[in-house]
Amino acid sequence: MSVDINKNIFAVRQRIAEAALRAGRNVSEIKLMAVTKTHELDFIKDAFSLVDLIGENRVQEALNKFKDYKLNLDLHLIGHLQANKARKAVEIFNSIDSIDSIEIAERVNKIACELNKVMNILIEVNTSGEVNKTGAEPDKFFELLDKVIELKNLKLNGLMTVGPISQDEKIIRKAFEMLRNFAERASERTGLELKDLDLSMGMSNDFELAILEGANIVRIGSLIFGARDYSK
Repeated sequence: MSVDINKNIFAVRQRIAEAALRAGRNVSEIKLMAVTKTHELDFIKDAFSLVDLIGENRVQEALNKFKDYKLNLDLHLIGHLQANKARKAVEIFNSIDSIDSIEIAERVNKIACELNKVMNILIEVNTSGEVNKTGAEPDKFFELLDKVIELKNLKLNGLMTVGPISQDEKIIRKAFEMLRNFAERASERTGLELKDLDLSMGMSNDFELAILEGANIVRIGSLIFGARDYSK
């Protein structure tokens, strides 16, 4: 079955607008990130002019897709970053949204310094408590935050989380609320303006709940591109 990417993005934008209205927010505050994991460049490129950001989960996949692509894409790494892929990640991505440990933060900072680059980053927090999720544990957040602020070649732009696997809206919203609270406390601790801290949370199955809790980046894959081929 063919996928109408334009139509799908329009439908997602409509749902974002409706959620923003429910939350009493301006829809212009909310950025749509298309998550392109496992999908080929020829298939996804129609989306580039219709979304705000592009998210990729794997460094090597992003290299294979985008290293020779000439258009200016705001490309974000949203998957877990392994230390041995850090240099390539700094080279190709505009932002690494999955900084989850002091060790990774220090490595990215060192490489960015060597490349004479200031790397945009988000701190990822595991707000769901699920052991299969990546992200810094909540009790390690402030230690990681303080280290990130010290590192001169990192620019903290906000926080990211992945919602819990649950049918209970209260449980999902509680995880997103936790990230919002961390952003508020990070603003107080660092002096960064809260309005300048992105909250990247919410995916195809829960983005409207994330918007109700303050998300200004939602990461949408299957609602735009259809089901992924997990054999890739």
